[in-house]
Amino acid sequence: MVHLETIAALAFAPGLFWLWYIYRRDVLEPEPAWLIARTFLFGMLITLPVGIVEGLVSLAGISEGYLVVVGAPIIEELGKFAVVFFTVYHDREFDEPIDGIEYAAAAALGFASLENARYVVLAYLNSPLDAIDTYAFRAIFSVPAHALISSVWGYALGRAKFSGLSGSTGIIFWGIIVAIILHGAFNLLAQLQMWIALFVLILLLVPLMWVLLNRNILQALKFSKFR
Repeated sequence: MVHLETIAALAFAPGLFWLWYIYRRDVLEPEPAWLIARTFLFGMLITLPVGIVEGLVSLAGISEGYLVVVGAPIIEELGKFAVVFFTVYHDREFDEPIDGIEYAAAAALGFASLENARYVVLAYLNSPLDAIDTYAFRAIFSVPAHALISSVWGYALGRAKFSGLSGSTGIIFWGIIVAIILHGAFNLLAQLQMWIALFVLILLLVPLMWVLLNRNILQALKFSKFR
């Protein structure tokens, strides 16, 4: 029998892999590994207050469907955003546009990894086969989706800080709005449990988010002072 501790540890593997993948994309001036790790840890810790707020919203009579598609994306993206903005955004190490993407991904993957461990353990308690199905879908789609989505406002943070434009607050605002919309769309398609929804999710939405991430990384590197 597999120990629950082993299952929980394995559940963190996808998040660490995707964090490494995005971290190595910063080819000009990589961030200190300890600062990335700290942001990942804060991303894990923010799951508690986020969970409390989501619970309170649920108790207020909000339907589960509305919470999953609208409430959770707003609460979770704002929670991850707060981690980056209040812990590292004003740090001297945040010194080029791509840093916003890196730290946003670190916070998002910390959040997603702890969430993933919870889902996989609960699935395993129900059935080992359920745990395998849950792990496969979340490792390939749900965990990286958190990073892909949050990297949108992460890119906005980086551009806003170094663009020198007067409308920098607006750049950040719209980055958050787009991330919330993508998060809501992902949750909606994942919850529908219909072939057409999975088709749109897997073959359209997720590839679109990967294209957006790669485009934002290239743009961020283009505007780096270390170029």
